[in-house]
Amino acid sequence: MSNKIRQVDIRAVYFILGKEFARHRVPVVDLIEMQTKDPFKVLVTTILSARTKDETTTEASRRLFAVIRNLGDLDRIPLSRLERLIFPVGFYRTKARHLKLLPAEMRRLFDGRIPDSVEELVNLPGVGRKTANLVVAVAFRKPAICVDVHVHRICNRLGYLRTKSPFETEMKLRGVLPRELWIMFNSFLVSFGQHQCLPINPHCNTCPILKHCNRIAVRTKFTPKCFS
Repeated sequence: MSNKIRQVDIRAVYFILGKEFARHRVPVVDLIEMQTKDPFKVLVTTILSARTKDETTTEASRRLFAVIRNLGDLDRIPLSRLERLIFPVGFYRTKARHLKLLPAEMRRLFDGRIPDSVEELVNLPGVGRKTANLVVAVAFRKPAICVDVHVHRICNRLGYLRTKSPFETEMKLRGVLPRELWIMFNSFLVSFGQHQCLPINPHCNTCPILKHCNRIAVRTKFTPKCFS
């Protein structure tokens, strides 16, 4: 697969997807930030959201935050109750264990504060690069590029990148994506990927960014195979 980058007007794409974002349901992590303005709750929600549908994460977060408001609450709650509160998020037992470890690790490493850099956040249990980037961008409004399957898929469908993994996509985007677009890039593409640019049978016939997309999509009359 070639790594050559197409000439995609990414600013135009970003502007259009920003308007689409306002029309659709907001991704759960963004919603929690809007409702609470609390980095702790953004971090916890982001951990819960991995490999879990937004609807499930939303309900689990609602149950959890009715009981857990801060690190002290998280420290005191029994593991078994924590598991029940977040079920059925994906890998709920593992995520519950990670959440139980958070208070002690936050005190040990960061004096109990939520760190605002990717390099610091990845030292916390259950926090990988995707989670860390999302927390930095959403909770702290600092430039960070969070790449999940939606961002990876759409960037490659557009022809903006030719990459084989989300990690490679993140590294490439750091070099080509204008920095002022970093903070909301994930939110816009995740929302678009959930509603329009689906993994299978994307709605290309109503796509607002079709003219910016890889021309093979038009030539093949939107055959899903061309978007693999």
